[in-house]
Amino acid sequence: MLTWLRADSARLEALALAERLRLDDWCLAAGFVRNLVWDRLHGYTQPTPLNDIDLVYFDARDDSEARDRDLEASLCAVSNLPWSVKNQARMHGRNGDAPYRSTCDAMTYWVEQETAVGVHLGRDQRLSLVAPFGLASLLEGKVTYNPRCRNRAAFRERYRSKDWPSIWPGLVVVG
Repeated sequence: MLTWLRADSARLEALALAERLRLDDWCLAAGFVRNLVWDRLHGYTQPTPLNDIDLVYFDARDDSEARDRDLEASLCAVSNLPWSVKNQARMHGRNGDAPYRSTCDAMTYWVEQETAVGVHLGRDQRLSLVAPFGLASLLEGKVTYNPRCRNRAAFRERYRSKDWPSIWPGLVVVG
C-alpha cells in the first residue's frame, strides 16, 4: 500500500502540504487511503475523485473549531485541494464518546473499519500508516461496520449515500 501511495503524485503533494503544518499526531485518512486501495483492487487506472481530503490530528491544548478553519484556510491558500481538517481531541463530544486519547484512538470509533486508515509523512519524508484495525479487510475489499461507533444506521446511510456499490461493485459488506 505504501508503494501505491508513493506512486501517486497528487497524494504525495497533499501529504507534503499537510506535513508543512508541523502538527503533532496527524495523518491524511479515510477516503484518502481507502479509495486508493479500492481503486487498485478494482483495476482502475484513474483515481476516483476525492470529495475531501481528511486531515485528522490530535491536539488537546487547542481543540477549537476556529483552529481547524485556520488550518484549512492555510492549506487552501497554497492548493486547490478540498481540505477537511478535524482535531480529534474535540470529536468525542460530537459522537457522544469518552474523550479520545490520540488520533489513532479516535479512529477506533469511526463508522467503518476500512475508513479508519491513514498515512503520515514524517519530517524525515518517510510514510507510515495509522491503521487501528489493521489492513487485511481493506485489502480484501470489505466494508465492515465498526460496532464501537454504536450507530448502525450511519453505516447503512454512508454506504448508500456515498454510492460505494456503484463506484466499487466488488466490495463486500460485513455487518
